[in-house]
Amino acid sequence: MLNSLWLSHFTAASCLGHGLEATLAALRAQKGGLASRTFETVTDLATHIGEVSGLDQAALPAGLAGYECRNNRLAYLGLCQDGFNAAVGAAAVRYGRRRIGVLLGTSTAGILQTEQAYRHRDPVTGALPADFNYRTTHNSYSVADFVRHAFNLEGPAVVVSTACSSSAKVFAAAARMIAADLVDAALVGGVDSLCLTTLYGFNSLELLSSEPCRPYDADRNGLSIGEAAAFILLQRPADSLDADAVLLLGAGESSDAHHMSSPHPEGLGARMAMEAALKTAGLQPADIDYINLHGTATPSNDAAEGQAVATLFGSQVPCSSTKGATGHTLGAAGGLEAVISALALQHGFLPGGINTRRVDPDIPIQYLTANRADAPRRVLSNSFGFGGTNCSLILGRAE
Repeated sequence: MLNSLWLSHFTAASCLGHGLEATLAALRAQKGGLASRTFETVTDLATHIGEVSGLDQAALPAGLAGYECRNNRLAYLGLCQDGFNAAVGAAAVRYGRRRIGVLLGTSTAGILQTEQAYRHRDPVTGALPADFNYRTTHNSYSVADFVRHAFNLEGPAVVVSTACSSSAKVFAAAARMIAADLVDAALVGGVDSLCLTTLYGFNSLELLSSEPCRPYDADRNGLSIGEAAAFILLQRPADSLDADAVLLLGAGESSDAHHMSSPHPEGLGARMAMEAALKTAGLQPADIDYINLHGTATPSNDAAEGQAVATLFGSQVPCSSTKGATGHTLGAAGGLEAVISALALQHGFLPGGINTRRVDPDIPIQYLTANRADAPRRVLSNSFGFGGTNCSLILGRAE
């Protein structure tokens, strides 16, 4: 059993907007942020992307300029929303700077910085520019190091990079750290920013859609890439919690290792992760009121996940994927969708998936294409990565 942890503060920045208010307004209006536009030197890909507005103009504080890259700019923009930075500062005063962990997920970190540096390498020697700093940009650990320095924290700092499950798995890792009394609180979440590696990489796998992605559509034809920063402050529950408080009730992980880029066709790893989450929460499938699906809109992913959900939950639990609105934010997806799930719990609605025109009749789940004014008590959020690294989280109201 997992000891429940309190999501005392959380925030997100994505193509839906900066902060919780913008994110909630877009979800309620079923308004997506995907658009057809060029990025960097990309001019030949017919696809839609979820770009965070204003990120090119964002700047880091002078004391953190050594971490300059798109990924860390996105992290800083996210940290400045919804009073999150003040909440972390207050936690540092309460617990001490050595008692707060930083556990973040990313897939490509600041690889765009290396891509840009490569375009300016020495024409004779091939050397990268002298001002390129791999350690503070491209290195996967860079984002945790940056956040740690931004708050002057001294506790454990970890980056999980397990593709699309990265920023869901940090919840489970943080829960273990708190249970082991290594820390009293943890700053968890994920940051992933647009880069050419992912755009051209997914295009080479023939997984990019030429239109805004359509999760669980009978004619779905691929995903849309987005970027996001999502942060959550996890700590033990306060002695008294108000009605809007959200708790982490369970976390389940699995590794099916079926294939480097394709899920197990029967959704074995997905089912194992969901079962493990239910077990750690001490819940049964009937206790779940809504499932935020991984739902990437690729034919194989939706079919496999849908089969796993149908096997475990039947068609009784309402489900949807919010990637039609945000795009697939890769290593930030688990954190972003945990925040979306927390908003659904706090504001009493189930977000319908957008862009889906005809739900796939071969996937026997209850897929929502419109918002539903139900007040969920417990929500399950799925994040499944390449290589079969899977994670499911269960969040609930602190009733």
